[in-house]
Amino acid sequence: MKRIPSIKAVMTPFPHSIGKGAGLDEARAMMTQHKIRHLPVMDGERLTSVIGRRAIDLSKGAKRVGDVALRDAYVVELTEPLDVVLLHMAKEHLDCAVVVKDDRLAGIFTFSDVCRSYGELLREIYPRGGGDEAA
Repeated sequence: MKRIPSIKAVMTPFPHSIGKGAGLDEARAMMTQHKIRHLPVMDGERLTSVIGRRAIDLSKGAKRVGDVALRDAYVVELTEPLDVVLLHMAKEHLDCAVVVKDDRLAGIFTFSDVCRSYGELLREIYPRGGGDEAA
């Protein structure tokens, strides 16, 4: 019998992160270089928040990551069931969840991860076989 996987099965492990005192230009450059749209924000080894590309692009006058980053990032444990995470993200209109193990950064789960996982699931359920002909 199949069961719902945990977030661990579909997250991006070991994500890039940035210090809360880093400049917004550094965060933007890091996102561009690694082709990502979210960065967990750290204070030393402690996760404090997350910053998204949109927040950086819309910031006016702010200079540091800590001034713009979300104060209440959605943080989940590595073992959290995937359905719980997905439903919470949908209800709250969130585009990422930061994943921790024992309060230490372990991964990130973004809308891109959702799309990738759903696409893989669809291929598993409905193998391609031609026949997608227009009526």
